[in-house]
Amino acid sequence: MSLFSLADVSFDVPGRRLIDHLSLEIAEGAVTALVGRNGSGKSTLLKLIAGQNRPASGRIAHAGRALADWPPRDLARQIAYLPQVTPVAEGIRLAELVALGRYPWRGALGRFRPEDHAAVSDAMQRCGLRPLADRLVDTLSGGERQRGWIAMMLAQGARTLLLDEPTSALDIAHQVEVLGLVQTMSRETGLSAVIVLHDVNLAARYCDRVVALDGGRLALDGPVRDLMTPEALARVYGLPMEVVPRSGYPFAVPL
Repeated sequence: MSLFSLADVSFDVPGRRLIDHLSLEIAEGAVTALVGRNGSGKSTLLKLIAGQNRPASGRIAHAGRALADWPPRDLARQIAYLPQVTPVAEGIRLAELVALGRYPWRGALGRFRPEDHAAVSDAMQRCGLRPLADRLVDTLSGGERQRGWIAMMLAQGARTLLLDEPTSALDIAHQVEVLGLVQTMSRETGLSAVIVLHDVNLAARYCDRVVALDGGRLALDGPVRDLMTPEALARVYGLPMEVVPRSGYPFAVPL
């Protein structure tokens, strides 16, 4: 069963079509990169499969069930979505941020139960954040904050993480830290992740599959190695590029 299935999906904003008759299967238990030029529809597609937006036409299914048929709370227990710009977390301790992930299970006023405390503790342990539990979120480094948001998603109990450019504001060390964490969790626990990325080399190193968009249409869908050829990169990015081996991973260099 596919994680997400899209059949002839379109999405419009006034005067423009952002997703154009897109049909696609996204695999379960893998880290999938969404790539393409600016304006290609990557973030729009992520919002559609997250249930944040509804398509103008076509059908989207999650785990074989139409996305529109999922009750919001049930969907939130399955899918965790992290937007490109995260909400302000001023004055909140890291442990409190992670605990917000339990909202789909407890509601706004529900009392924490032992299973909630266990979920928060396990999520912080997996993300290497227990020593930082009492730190204010706005005093953390960029990489620590992103790990905090991912820990919140894990505490949510979701088996699917949707991340919109989670490395865009991070230096290279923190980019590696965040994507390495997602890759490790996927390989160790079977977690599924769909990540919007601009850096094709990070996609090649940390993702299993790739979906490339061009003008809201599908340009490429397959194992990430299918992207890392000069022909595929030129088709997706409109730029001549060379692919060279580096530390066991293909590396794309613009010509």
